[in-house]
Amino acid sequence: MSVSAIVMMVIAMLIVWGGLIAAILRLRAHPEPPEQMPPGTRPAE
Repeated sequence: MSVSAIVMMVIAMLIVWGGLIAAILRLRAHPEPPEQMPPGTRPAE
């Protein structure tokens, strides 16, 4: 592999893994609210 290919691979990996980590941290800080149950239904026991 050439040096430019390795550099581009590292940049792509940082973008993908960085986005994953950012998404995980955002969901941990601001979790999604639980979905509302439709009227007339009960949660599973």
